[in-house]
Amino acid sequence: MPLLNTLTRLACAFSLLAASASQAQVTAVGMRQIQSNGMPITLVYPTAAAAQDVTYGAFTVSIASNAAPLRADSTAASGKRALIVLSHGSAGSALPEHTLAASLARAGFVVAQPEHRGDNWQDFSKAGPESWKTRPQDVSETIDAVAHDPELAPLVDTRRVGVHGMSAGGVTGLVLAGAQWRMLNLIQHCAQNLDEDIGFCLNGLATQPSVQLLRKSQFAMGRMLTETTAPTRFKTLHGGASPSASADPRPDPRVVAVSLAVPVGVIFTPESLARIRIPVALSTSGDDGVLLPRFHSQHVLKHCTNCTTLSDHPQAGHFDWLSPWPASIAQTVAATQMRGGLPSGAFGTAEREHSNAKIVQFFLSRMQ
Repeated sequence: MPLLNTLTRLACAFSLLAASASQAQVTAVGMRQIQSNGMPITLVYPTAAAAQDVTYGAFTVSIASNAAPLRADSTAASGKRALIVLSHGSAGSALPEHTLAASLARAGFVVAQPEHRGDNWQDFSKAGPESWKTRPQDVSETIDAVAHDPELAPLVDTRRVGVHGMSAGGVTGLVLAGAQWRMLNLIQHCAQNLDEDIGFCLNGLATQPSVQLLRKSQFAMGRMLTETTAPTRFKTLHGGASPSASADPRPDPRVVAVSLAVPVGVIFTPESLARIRIPVALSTSGDDGVLLPRFHSQHVLKHCTNCTTLSDHPQAGHFDWLSPWPASIAQTVAATQMRGGLPSGAFGTAEREHSNAKIVQFFLSRMQ
């Protein structure tokens, strides 16, 4: 028996070494774009091709453009690579989260980044609640697109998928985990906490004083709304698959793990957060002026028993998670925010790499 135990430990050690060697070979990431019914989807994946710096506007990333993806190691359980879908924040795109996407790709994942309809860098006409309703379907459509892509379909396992969402992307992730939100929750929160959570309640309106006044008056009227007097449309639940305590609440059962960074949280009902069954991990910023942690991240953690804190950064701000984040873009975006728009400077490259490594490890532990 001691000999058997020794041989077992040696076999495990050799397996870990082989896995490490396989990962070490992934020194570059490929990037290409596909379309799904007019929705751009950026793919980031391991490749054996050499990377080079490529510039897109203000962004420069090190990629092997349109390179062939690297097949999974033959020892992988499914024989295929796992898929992670990244859901960007309001008015976002794939590029500001490329550092995280590349970290996931180097760890062996294929990453898909849909450009959400009506809420992206070119078109944010539906940013906010209208986009929150459609973002989860964008992710499901993205999974389908990868499953039907001639090059990736044979290499990627789309039966078990991870989702990461930042800011408004946190709504995407929580809905896909099974949570449900209501307009009434938003209205009542902002009616009571407008000044404290102004970064959320008047998000993106710093240069639009007339719209600010309109929104403030609407929230003031919202103080009179109750469960009895509120219009039905305000009480309608969005997201999730079923309010039943015994049913799987996920709208897409292919999603098996969710990571969130500084998510929108206050709009979700406590009951639906409590029904989440899959693992959800949060990366939080203590100095987030856009989405105050006590109203958003802490609301999620308080009510969701399957949600845990992956990493917490007391001095980090809301946009510190984005990388690359060119100064010209950062300043333009900050000018639209009511509060907390500029990077804090206390969350540097080392801290971001550490946090990204935690996200990578979370998915490695849940997706293998």
